[in-house]
Amino acid sequence: MGAIILKVNGQERRVEVAPGTTLLVLLRNHLGLRGTRFGCGLEQCGACTVLVDGAPVPSCTRPVEEVAGRAVTTIEGLAREDRPDPLLAAFLAEQAGQCGYCLAGIIVGARALLDRNPRPTRAEIVAALDRHLCRCGAHPRIIRAVERAAAEARAGHG
Repeated sequence: MGAIILKVNGQERRVEVAPGTTLLVLLRNHLGLRGTRFGCGLEQCGACTVLVDGAPVPSCTRPVEEVAGRAVTTIEGLAREDRPDPLLAAFLAEQAGQCGYCLAGIIVGARALLDRNPRPTRAEIVAALDRHLCRCGAHPRIIRAVERAAAEARAGHG
């Protein structure tokens, strides 16, 4: 066991974990942040995506040692009661989720896109979310939700 210190959703956290523990296991099992999901375990579905220093990263295979001292943002960090991310409202307005299993990773990935490019084209949205699989087929609504969030942010509503 070794101590790992990192900032999760704005709070510095110190946890004792075995070497090689994945970031996903740390988040879900040690910190109780269960919004991030285990999908494929191979970095191919996007369900486990979190932001590490603002960049989308699959957490299912990422050893915690690689993120020590860095800032990690999960879906819970975007869904804070005191300041929910406007992207969440856009997903609700567009009814962009069906079963919801994939949505945490998709929303986190979309947040990374909008942070680096507040005016993405539809093609840029599709490219940014390409690594995220949604078996329900909600992709058109998901893309509309990201477009809506970007438009509302530009209009000063986000």
